[in-house]
Amino acid sequence: MSAIWSVGLMTGTVLDGFIDVALLRTDGEEIVEFGPYELMPYPEHINEMLVQALAEAREWQFADEDPKIFAEAEAALTDAQSDAVKALVAQAGLKMSDIGAVGFHGQTVLHRAPQPERIGQTRQLGDGQRMHERLGVPVVYDFRSADMAEGGQGAPLSAIYHAALLKRINTGAESAVLNLGGVANISWMSAAGDLIAFDTGPANAPTNDFMKARGLGKMDEDGKLALSGTVDEERLASLLTHQYLAAAYPKSLDRFDFGPEMADGLSNADGAATLAAFTAGAVGKALDLLPARPERLIVCGGGRKNPAIMKALEVRTGCTIDRAEDHGWRGDAVEAECFAHLAARTLRGLPISFPKTTGAPKPLTGGRIAR
Repeated sequence: MSAIWSVGLMTGTVLDGFIDVALLRTDGEEIVEFGPYELMPYPEHINEMLVQALAEAREWQFADEDPKIFAEAEAALTDAQSDAVKALVAQAGLKMSDIGAVGFHGQTVLHRAPQPERIGQTRQLGDGQRMHERLGVPVVYDFRSADMAEGGQGAPLSAIYHAALLKRINTGAESAVLNLGGVANISWMSAAGDLIAFDTGPANAPTNDFMKARGLGKMDEDGKLALSGTVDEERLASLLTHQYLAAAYPKSLDRFDFGPEMADGLSNADGAATLAAFTAGAVGKALDLLPARPERLIVCGGGRKNPAIMKALEVRTGCTIDRAEDHGWRGDAVEAECFAHLAARTLRGLPISFPKTTGAPKPLTGGRIAR
């Protein structure tokens, strides 16, 4: 298959109210051209539905019958994201007939990692068939279920795209890509092309939940609150003994596996500072698990905009910390670009998950195609 224009869509578990939508020209192996991208806001009523869906999903825990909010939220977000695709394609001066695929991740409402006694489960809201009918182009969706059915973690799926980005800048094995969304995940590639990826721990989710719980806003804007506080080093040391952090990869997290209660009893400023330091400290422990410790971390995702987290990463990992933009990448667009890339791979039957990224028993294709 020659390179196609593919649109990628992503909405993170931090529920920032935006749809990440990006155009990428790719054959699923090489990145040929970056197209435009946008962060398009959801109508507030849709974000409110998604907040409710996440809350009810935590009660649901994969019981037989879906909460009613799932269907309502799924239809609304599918339509809103379909409109976002149309708007971006028009902005690029293209027509929908120029688009070879849309990679539609959907909204994760619950993710339960596999355990020795059971396979894992995951749920993303997003109706690929409905989107295909609205757009008239192939839509690839439900990227994680096939991996989990084979015993994989279902996450992270970004490693193969991060590898394509690293190849473009030729940094070699001394660099790794760190994505800071609701959860943090790392992708590392050896000089021989061996690819390893896993969730390192929480990123923005605990701090955002902490701010909301204390009536301080939706997030710690520019890390100002954390930078004004003092890390509780004794508590941090205790938090860093969590069994997840020492567990071997592959491994994955739900955005609620680490919560704001980690800062219970601390002042607002000290709590925010300690949560930011924990995100960085967990990354430091993750680097110890890799075959070789990278010298440089290239950071994408919303967490790169938080100076408190970025400063803590430098202190607690010993690495050079770069923003995605330092290498010509678009830090807000990487996850959406990833699903554009994965959509092209899926159309070609190429694998999107691997034994050392999700724990799949072999390289696996994934994603359902509506066409």
